[in-house]
Amino acid sequence: MTATHHVSLTSALDPVVLYRILRLRVDVFVVEQRAAYAELDGRDIEEHTLQFWTQDDDGEVLATVRLLHDGDDRRIGRVATALSARGHGHAARLMRQAVDRSEGRTIRLDAQARLEPWYGRFGFVRSGAEFVEDDILHIPMTRPAD
Repeated sequence: MTATHHVSLTSALDPVVLYRILRLRVDVFVVEQRAAYAELDGRDIEEHTLQFWTQDDDGEVLATVRLLHDGDDRRIGRVATALSARGHGHAARLMRQAVDRSEGRTIRLDAQARLEPWYGRFGFVRSGAEFVEDDILHIPMTRPAD
């Protein structure tokens, strides 16, 4: 099985692909992690929002990352990988692409605390106090502008 990596403005996405991206995010965050929150937060449809995703030969989305514009900064979020696709480097490849598309600007994210070392691989450092969101410990992290 091959996996292909893609990037697109949300507004340009095929509706079936967008559905599969959103479904993966709900499967991981709402179902698997039992975080009952508003997954559809309105930010996906902002003008400059980019979706990064990996698909298998059957068109199933294996991993996804979202890149937002936050003023002069960028924000990465909604990093998710299907349970069956973990450990294959899909999310890491998408993270590198999102960092590259951030135009050297400061990038912020809120990481689940257990993933701090993983995000550190991409140049992110802790930038604030821990906080609990949806019963999961998080930390704010920042990757300084180039």
